Order: sequence, then structure tokens, then C-alpha cells
Amino acid sequence: MSQIGGFFDLWNPVILLVVVVVGYVYSRFVAKGNGNFADAEPVTGKQKLYFYTGLALFYIGQGSPINYIGHHYLFSVHMLQQTILYLIVPIFIWLGTPAWVLRLFMQNRVFRGIFSFFTRPLIALFLFNMLFSIYHMPLIMDGLMKNDVLLLSYHTVLLITAFMMWFPVFCPLPELNSLNDLKKLAYIFGNGMLLTPACALIIFADSIIYDMYSNVTVPFTHLSPLDDQQLGGVLMKIIQEVVYGTTLAYIFFRWYRRERKEDDDMDLLETQESLNNQGGNWNRA
Repeated sequence: MSQIGGFFDLWNPVILLVVVVVGYVYSRFVAKGNGNFADAEPVTGKQKLYFYTGLALFYIGQGSPINYIGHHYLFSVHMLQQTILYLIVPIFIWLGTPAWVLRLFMQNRVFRGIFSFFTRPLIALFLFNMLFSIYHMPLIMDGLMKNDVLLLSYHTVLLITAFMMWFPVFCPLPELNSLNDLKKLAYIFGNGMLLTPACALIIFADSIIYDMYSNVTVPFTHLSPLDDQQLGGVLMKIIQEVVYGTTLAYIFFRWYRRERKEDDDMDLLETQESLNNQGGNWNRA
């Protein structure tokens, strides 16, 4: 390979159309249409920003040159794409999804049963990390790279399980929020541990383990295939640590603020009761 693909290869118009349609539906029926549904709380500006950011990142990961270059030239870019799609995009989408939208889907008994099962913390945790590790087995990845339909199908399943994996942490539904903040910290830590073997396999390999990238001629870099492979593992590990570390900090400080608010409310209540008691004593005097 010596030539970069054309405009439609680099900037996938189908993915762009999907993103635009989803963004329009969110704007029309969620951000502005919440008043048409019972018990629909208003969508905040922060939620809109989160959701649209998630859509933009999805297009960057799946519809921009990152997808084409990662598939045809550089394994490191492919790993960058995966960190965007599976470790970052679901977080923003869940943060931008109001509870009432998900409740509409949960009214369907079949959807509720399937969704509730696969978003159980242990199932979601192990399912995503298992599929992610299997994908990076050389035999599996080389086979998928040769078949666009199988590759798209596997990536779709991975993306769905990534959303399920992040759901217990950023659950928009209070009634399904089964993990307290301490358990969420442990959950994120467990995710980091389970993702490490796949990264280590790639980082410490002393030879090219993926045929797809072994004989690629890259017209815009002097990076050797082995260095590119190791860089991919390092990128995945570093970005994973940044994302998980940021998530841990987010959960911890949210926990701290909630505990602080509860303490302040308790102090205020005790002060009010003390003043009421003093007032009663004065009246009796």
C-alpha cells in the first residue's frame, strides 16, 4: 500500500449521516421534546454538551481518517481509535442521556430483561474485557481484518458491550444504580486490571504479531512495524489510565461533595432544633 484512500474513504459520509440523524433526533425529541412525555425532566445544557461531544468523538473514531489509517496502515492509530470508541464515547453518551429516555425503553419487558441482565456489574465487566482480549488475539484479529462484514459485526458488539460496561458507573436511572460510590471505585479498578494483559501482550512482544501490519508500506511515517505495534499498546495503556484515573477522581469527588452536603444539612437541622428548643424555653419562662 503506498497511496492514501480518497475523500470518501477518509471521511465516511455514511457515518456522518448517522451522526447527524442521531444528533437531530436528540435535539428534536429529547432536548426540546421532553415536555411531551410524562415525568420527563428538562435536559440541561451540560447534558446536551456531553451528548453532542460523544457524537463528535464517535465520528472522529469511526468516520474520520483515524479509521482508514488504523485499518490499512498503522496499528497504533487503530488502538487510538479503540480507546476513543470504547473508553471515551460511552461515558459522554451516558452522561448526556436523561433518565426519562431510558425509562421509555424499559417499559418494554423484553428490552428491560435483556438490558438489566447484561448491565449487571460483573457480567458487563467480564463480557467487555473478554471480547476485547479475544479481539486482540493474532489469529482472531487477522481473520477479522480480512472480512469487512465480520469486522464491522465484531466492532458493533464491542461497542455495545462497552456501553454496558460503563453503565453501572454512569447509570442515568436511580432505580438501576446498583453500585454505591465505593463499589464503583472498585469496579473501575477491576476494569483496569482486566484490560492490562491485552496491552502487555502487545507492548512486550518482540516480533510482529499481526500479519495485517507486517508488510505495510506507510507513505507518511518512518515508524517501523514493530515500533508501531508497541506504540499501539502503550497508547492504549496510557489513555486507559488517564480515562480510568479521571473517572476515579470524578466518582470520589462526587462522593465527597455528597457526604459534605449531608453533613452540612445535618448541622443545619441540629442548629434549627437547638434554636427551636431555646425558643420554647423562653416562652415557658
